[in-house]
Amino acid sequence: MEEFLRYVVGKLVEYPDELVVTHTEDGNRTVFHLAARKSDVPKIIGKGGHTIQALRTLLQASAQKKGIHVGLEVIE
Repeated sequence: MEEFLRYVVGKLVEYPDELVVTHTEDGNRTVFHLAARKSDVPKIIGKGGHTIQALRTLLQASAQKKGIHVGLEVIE
């Protein structure tokens, strides 16, 4: 799933080489953390938060098939 996030978000931002994707695990829940250049953060969040919500939905759908719970946070 980390590769998926890196690929999709990399297409959204202007500086994909500076994108950092990390994750923390707590039991059966995994939280992914996206860190990007300050100018790229609005592109990840999108107007009204629609882009980040779509990313979360896609990530949750993928995780549901594997039986795990996921979250997605953007670090500014």
